[in-house]
Amino acid sequence: MNRQGMWGMLGRRQLAMGLGAAALPLAARAQGSFPDRPIRWIVGYPPGGASDVFARLIGGLMSQRLGQNVVVENRPGGGAVVASDLVARAAPDGHTWMHVDNGILTYNPALYARLPYDPDRDFVGVGFIGRFPLYIVVRPDDASPRDFAGLLEASRRRAPTYGTPAVASPHHLAMELVKRRTGMDATHVPYRGGPAAMQDLLSGQVDVVVIDTATGLPFIRDRKVRVLAALTESRTPDVPDAPTMVELGYPGTVAWGWQGMSVPAATPAPVVARLSQEMIGAIQSPEVVARMRGLGIEYQPWTPAQFAEFVRAENALWRPLIRELGIRLDS
Repeated sequence: MNRQGMWGMLGRRQLAMGLGAAALPLAARAQGSFPDRPIRWIVGYPPGGASDVFARLIGGLMSQRLGQNVVVENRPGGGAVVASDLVARAAPDGHTWMHVDNGILTYNPALYARLPYDPDRDFVGVGFIGRFPLYIVVRPDDASPRDFAGLLEASRRRAPTYGTPAVASPHHLAMELVKRRTGMDATHVPYRGGPAAMQDLLSGQVDVVVIDTATGLPFIRDRKVRVLAALTESRTPDVPDAPTMVELGYPGTVAWGWQGMSVPAATPAPVVARLSQEMIGAIQSPEVVARMRGLGIEYQPWTPAQFAEFVRAENALWRPLIRELGIRLDS
């Protein structure tokens, strides 16, 4: 199934079929004692960013549904490699979760010659959280470019600095794709989370930021930043005045941030099925639906198998592209 097909709307009937009726008796037996202690949700980024915010929001609702506390632990550093390795080595019993994204599951194997974990073998997906539009933003003052063409022209005189929430984040790879497609020169300044990058943009410490909708939309709505371009396939309803890079004449310059949740690969299938069910229920709660809608995040209630298919499609697209772009983080 292609990427566009994977994004088609999934009904409740498909969801139930995806979980597999035949597995339900086994799942019921395995879930009798699960969970039997507090659960750790590991986030490889600092507090305050989109990953942290949604882990805490969804984790709080899953705590109620599972009858055990879900404790979010922030373990930032190295493109979330440290956090990923921690979870990959954890006991595969469903009590340690990994907040995953493009960087962790898709990009890192192409960015590093060696990783202490293998995302294709060491994790099994539980569920999808959503995909996040990305925007290129600057300060809304007279000294900043008025549009992307202005940024490109200015970069020929002096390479601007651009901030992102982390090295190897979707934001970082998106801007490197933009640089390659447009010929723009720019210097990456990684931060420990999106909020820190935005604050340095506003204070003049960095020229440009690539930000996701969850962190950036409040700044955009309050007109604290100017959006030069969206990195989506088509214009977003939340920022309809922002042209896409495709519109501006750069085909294929499309990138999203996306998030999900995984567990160690040997976690029993009935436990994964239970977590998937409770995660979908939490994300479809009115509280989370309203929050996601307000931040322009797109969601699909995928089963573990459907989430795995989505990740495989992303891997097939991005890993060869990263190698084509020549981006490495260990050279």
